[in-house]
Amino acid sequence: MVNDASTQNSTLAGLLLDQYAGRIARSRRPYLLGISGLQGSGKSTLAREVKTQAEARGLPTEVLALDDFYYSRSERESLAHQVHPLLRTRGVPGTHEIELLMSVLAALPHASDKLPVTYPRFDKGRDTRMPPSRWPKITRPPKLIILEGWALGIKPQLQSALDEPVNALERREDPEGAWRHWVNKQLRGYQPLWRKLDALVVLQAPNWEVVRQWRSEQEEELLARHAPLAMDAAAMEHFLAHFERLSRHALATLPALADTCVEYDTQRHVTGLSHF
Repeated sequence: MVNDASTQNSTLAGLLLDQYAGRIARSRRPYLLGISGLQGSGKSTLAREVKTQAEARGLPTEVLALDDFYYSRSERESLAHQVHPLLRTRGVPGTHEIELLMSVLAALPHASDKLPVTYPRFDKGRDTRMPPSRWPKITRPPKLIILEGWALGIKPQLQSALDEPVNALERREDPEGAWRHWVNKQLRGYQPLWRKLDALVVLQAPNWEVVRQWRSEQEEELLARHAPLAMDAAAMEHFLAHFERLSRHALATLPALADTCVEYDTQRHVTGLSHF
């Protein structure tokens, strides 16, 4: 299965580069390709493979992950006290430092040995940012930038869609809807970033239940490696409940916003590839 997945990713990366090569070549600034996929969909692995193949084609490439721009644990603790306790948990819109990501994107075309561009790395095992001394440094302007993230491209929900809780966590811990309304409002602030994308690739899972299964499998691997803060099944279920509302919204709406939609079955096999 590892070989099958590796071969599939290699083939898919090649197809994506073939599709966008002309646009990347014609772009006068770094071409910004977004890869959006829900948790466990393989977006990080695919982004790395696209980078490897793009570099082999002579295209200097950088990969940025939306996850690396989460606020630190102490900053989210402040949000939890000031806005809502559920913001202690990373993941939803409003828990990323979007301004920092925008500034990194603005600086990358001018990266050099004299003006290196640094960006944060988030340690999920410890649930906080790595110290700045361990942040990556970019010293060359890329021709291609790949931005990958679980919520990439998603638009705010209608206010009426926020009325009813979608799960037990929202019923118990957000009965008045203050958290979900705040998160939805923060999502508006992400739209200028989405508009910077030259193209959006969406990795479309079959349904939310499959996404929960994929993400739980990832956590089981962390538990097996005795990673700090790895979650057991009950903690994982509680964690994923924070994402259910917007994940269902993404599944329903993102394919229509995509430039390329990659459809997966329950085993993460590609069943369809559409360019728009």
